[in-house]
This record gives sequence, structure tokens and C-alpha cells, in this order.
Amino acid sequence: ESSNGPVNALDMALRKDLGKYSKYLEDLRLEDFKVRILTTGTEAVTRVMIESTDNSLKRWVTIGVSPNLVDAAFAALLDSVTYKLLKDEAPAGK
Repeated sequence: ESSNGPVNALDMALRKDLGKYSKYLEDLRLEDFKVRILTTGTEAVTRVMIESTDNSLKRWVTIGVSPNLVDAAFAALLDSVTYKLLKDEAPAGK
């Protein structure tokens, strides 16, 4: 299962080497994502919504918002990873 695009590339880069946390993320899967351009006045804002799941088959959705697509996608991915680590009670590190 290989996907192309900036969201998938960010996902792979974010999880490339998280040390002791990598084992907690092995079953984390990016199931779907949606990109919306929200226009307010003269400024466009990008909203990225990411749907994730893992071996528990529970799904969660995270959202990132920014004028920049990459920033919005990164925020949503980081929240997804953080949620997964908290859900699986990964130990806090120094």
C-alpha cells in the first residue's frame, strides 16, 4: 500500500525515527484525508482533516488549519500521532 502526495510524504517523514515510540506507531494507519480551502475575505486558509486507525479498529479524526497546506497537514498528523501514543499509554520521555 503506497500513496503519493504531500500528506503521505509528511506521514512517512514524521514517523521515520521516533525512537522508543516507533513500536507504538507500527499499526497506526492513515485511512483518509481531506483538504479544504476555506476562503475568508482576501485570505485563503487550508484545513486538512485526517482519519486514522490502528489494530483496535477504532478511528479518530484530527484537523490542522493554516494558510499553508504543509503546516496544516503536519498539525493534523502530529495530533494523530500524539493521540495514538496517549491512547496506548506510551511512557512520557525526557
